[in-house]
Amino acid sequence: MQNLKFIISGGGTGGHIYPAIAIANELKVQHPNAEFLFVGAKDKMEMQKVPQAGYEIKGLWISGIQRKITIQNLMFPFKLLSSLWDSYKIIKKFKPNVVVGTGGFASGAVLKVATLMNIPVVVQEQNSYPGITNKLLANKASSICVAYEGLEKFFPKDKIKLTGNPVRQDLLDIDTKRIKSLTYFELDSTKRTLLVLGGSLGARRINQLIAQEINFITQLGVQVIWQCGKLYYDEYSRFNEKENVHVLAFIDKMDLAYAAADIIISRSGASSVSELCIVGKPTIFIPSPNVSEDHQTKNALAIVEKKAAVLLKENELDEKFKNTFADLLSNDDKQSKLSKKIHKLALPNATKEIVKEIEKLIK
Repeated sequence: MQNLKFIISGGGTGGHIYPAIAIANELKVQHPNAEFLFVGAKDKMEMQKVPQAGYEIKGLWISGIQRKITIQNLMFPFKLLSSLWDSYKIIKKFKPNVVVGTGGFASGAVLKVATLMNIPVVVQEQNSYPGITNKLLANKASSICVAYEGLEKFFPKDKIKLTGNPVRQDLLDIDTKRIKSLTYFELDSTKRTLLVLGGSLGARRINQLIAQEINFITQLGVQVIWQCGKLYYDEYSRFNEKENVHVLAFIDKMDLAYAAADIIISRSGASSVSELCIVGKPTIFIPSPNVSEDHQTKNALAIVEKKAAVLLKENELDEKFKNTFADLLSNDDKQSKLSKKIHKLALPNATKEIVKEIEKLIK
């Protein structure tokens, strides 16, 4: 049998890039001689992250549509035509067996061209509310791997496979890493630990909240691991001088951070939600309101409606945060119930399930 070839496309944010890399890594385990080519958007973070993971990447001249009238928007038709033409040339030269898309505008162009060339296409939709790119591609896709129930209203039912989102495999055994995590972050084993996460770039409103309430939190006997994001580190690193507060631009050892945590405050991007289900710790979601289709709120609600997490909207924080946090901290029974319920929603074999769907399409 000839060497298998896969084109994988997705990017713009960590939520699209990390699943794409996880899928490639699993395909490589199953097919060690396979060839891989990633396609992303020029100037986006995938152009660094994918080569760091050991894969070749080609960049397309494409970007999203802004919500207001800008020069960028006027350029969009030209960028779209350019990226479709470049996608055609890339696919014609590489001759993939299957093309996989994990979201973002670059993946839209590549998958669209692949369907026109009759190459099998797998769409991986991370959110409970699909992005415009994947909705447009759905009818022509061979298979659509999703992380939430109820997506029949957006996609053809016969193409949907509930797989979950790819997550870091080192999260599957965090229960055994508690002692190691306390040492790594120099934590006090007698105190509860709050882990604060704002997504790969950080979150302004969550950072403002923690800065405002840090005395309240520490006075409750809680120590804090606070990932503020590299954009905000200069502004908030001064809090490292406070006892029991650890401010980090970025957390390299996420498995240890999760292992140390007793309560988690997090954004509700798709990959974060999938990780938190596997981790199974009591979680307060603070969705970003500044994302397309308000999909973070919809992701959080899918968990909250099953009584598996707590949701606070940004505009409620001043009024509700203190009571919500203090109530959760003092209520061991509530913490235990939230942990069990969110853990039940985990789909830990997502990457393997997605690869099975891809393998069905290899001609």
